[in-house]
Amino acid sequence: MIIRTGRRAMAAVGAALLASAVLTGCGGEDAATAVVPQGWGELRTAGVDVACPKGFKEQGAGERSRYNAAAATLTQGGRTVGLITVQLDFTNADSAEEAAIGAEAGVQLGSTIEGTKDVEIAGTDDAKRVDFAFTSSGEENTPVAGTRVHGTIVTGLDSKDVTFAVRIDAQKGVLDDADLRRIIESIEVH
Repeated sequence: MIIRTGRRAMAAVGAALLASAVLTGCGGEDAATAVVPQGWGELRTAGVDVACPKGFKEQGAGERSRYNAAAATLTQGGRTVGLITVQLDFTNADSAEEAAIGAEAGVQLGSTIEGTKDVEIAGTDDAKRVDFAFTSSGEENTPVAGTRVHGTIVTGLDSKDVTFAVRIDAQKGVLDDADLRRIIESIEVH
């Protein structure tokens, strides 16, 4: 073993760390790896892709809101009990923090914001997760009036600095924590 001291030692350590970073691919785009669970569907858009659990059905352009670049629903008894949507360029923001503020503003009136935190998403090194809950109104094939719904929005900026938001809403008890985690881990930003 060779032990160096002084500036040469610092330069050697710095060079070794730089070489290691280059070889291992350190950086925002490799901070997380998107994983699509076997048997799941996938929503693909120009800015973001996300997986959908079995049972979710992708909506065509004529079925989804004009604000959604992609959407998939889970229905039970003729009512939508789960919804995954992707919105692109939904607000003007220069950071994931600003995008999260915009996402929170878009949550329906009467919702309870449960928290906002950093989250690792493939393809970006700056994303936020916003969790919230609300009570269903029972309108337009939504869960029965009075049913609690949990929502999560993952938001940030894509490679062109355009905002994205992946929103997952599910009636309590319909989507377990493991599936929610797998949906979030499947998000890949372009």
